[in-house]
Amino acid sequence: MERLIVISSLVHALAEGEAEAHGGGLPQPIVSAMAGRNALWFGWSGKVTERFTGSLKLECCDGMRMASVDLDAADIDEFVNGYANRTLWPMLHGRTDLAEFERHFTDGYERGNSRLARSIMPLIEEDHLVWVHDYPLFLVANELRALGCDNRIGFFLHTPWPHRSILTALPDHARMVQALLCYDVIGFQTEDYRQAFLDYLESELGISPIEDDLIEFEGRCIRVLALPVGIDAAEYRDLLASPEARASHQASMESANGRSMIAGVDRLDFSKGLPQRFAGYDRFLSARPDMQEQIFLLQIAPPARNDIPCYSHIREELEALSGRINGKHATSNWVPIRYVNREHSRQQLAGIFRAARIGLVTPLQDGMNLVAKEFVAAQDPENPGVLILSKFTGAAAQLKEALTINPFSADELAEAIEQALKMPVAERKRRWRSLYDIVNREDAAWWCDSFLQRLRGSSEIERPVLLSQAA
Repeated sequence: MERLIVISSLVHALAEGEAEAHGGGLPQPIVSAMAGRNALWFGWSGKVTERFTGSLKLECCDGMRMASVDLDAADIDEFVNGYANRTLWPMLHGRTDLAEFERHFTDGYERGNSRLARSIMPLIEEDHLVWVHDYPLFLVANELRALGCDNRIGFFLHTPWPHRSILTALPDHARMVQALLCYDVIGFQTEDYRQAFLDYLESELGISPIEDDLIEFEGRCIRVLALPVGIDAAEYRDLLASPEARASHQASMESANGRSMIAGVDRLDFSKGLPQRFAGYDRFLSARPDMQEQIFLLQIAPPARNDIPCYSHIREELEALSGRINGKHATSNWVPIRYVNREHSRQQLAGIFRAARIGLVTPLQDGMNLVAKEFVAAQDPENPGVLILSKFTGAAAQLKEALTINPFSADELAEAIEQALKMPVAERKRRWRSLYDIVNREDAAWWCDSFLQRLRGSSEIERPVLLSQAA
């Protein structure tokens, strides 16, 4: 059986039974990566220690082996909240105006990556594959190589990779990218992101591919892949049979009271385009007053990163916008926006998605957006809802039968809402069938197997046959 070490910046959510309650996100693909494999998941515990020791906590949760380490307050401030989330996250999403460039953030990021590498190194054996995930851990392979690790190490970026004109605004960008080239395989969500990475290498470092997906750097060959992350579609559909999902669906239908529900589920983040979404919905309500009391928008947006100023600002902005729109359009028996800031379980969200006539997934920039795929998986094949999807998500490259829009255009969103509400059931079923086939075919298992085949050194990726019927 394959021996695999999966490394992410955080492991505590699943260990405490809080598996990405806001929908989508990183933990679920990691669970799929570990399923059926002799795997260990390692990362920060989510806990703060007075002094960093590197002491590992080993545990098993729902059959998954996990190892975690506590970080000290400086690591959390400079590494996690600092460089990872106040510098890299805005940069990777094209928001140089929100990025904070502080030298102590950079130092903390390097220290955090080094500490995680040193903590896991004693558990890495000769036959282990190592798979590192996402932007907080760009430097882990570089640190492991310095410690003498010769294992095959892969990296997957779940966020976008920006154009080089944006990335070059990052101090020490070349050193950061050169550290990435210590990995054996580097994966991106889309071909556009992969090409942006290759363009940076050629323009800034003078590195050209020796094959389509192969580059050479300092005597080492590195595979650069475009491989979209998926969900476990069958598992997600199974959620619908759970008592919690059934209750959520029933409550949603009763609450709708015959009205068409438009559902949005997003982490409260500037990248998700929520102010623009509210503006487009407002534009629709103003243009079609005859349809106002026939619909409502349920926007679920759990808060995130509250200790970072721009996140508190967006919460204040959305509260003001929703209040203004409700004040403008509401009647004595109807409120156009139901804006909810609390977490919901995956089962609750599955029930809500099942009840929704429209799913709004309209980020300004997103690496993939698994909520779009979860919405598709949750639909009733005989009466499916319509997915409205931002063209600036990685999911848009796969889900071509969604109504794809420019999220910056209020008019486009308003027009898409009207089109979705008027769409005949035959067209909704045709579009959904195509979307579900893709979500079910290029699922989490396909993504994991495809990446790990390349990481082992295999050049062949087996693609499953397209399903013609829903699970």
